[in-house]
Amino acid sequence: MTHAVAIPAPIPLTIPIRQILPYAIFVGVLSLLALYFVGAEQGALAIFEGTTVHELVHDARHLLGFPCH
Repeated sequence: MTHAVAIPAPIPLTIPIRQILPYAIFVGVLSLLALYFVGAEQGALAIFEGTTVHELVHDARHLLGFPCH
C-alpha cells in the first residue's frame, strides 16, 4: 500500500531593495578602494609616500594585469 505525501510548494524569498542598497554601496566603495590601491597607488596618483603599498599589492597587480615596472 502506498501513501501519497503532499509536498508544500516553496515560498519565494523576497528581499526589499532598501535592505540591500546600503550593503551594495558599502561593497562597491570597498571594491573601488581596493582597485585604486592595486591599480594606481605608487603611480601618478599616489597618496602614500614610499613603496610600502606597492610592495604589499605587487603580486595582485600582476595577477590583475596592471603593469608596474
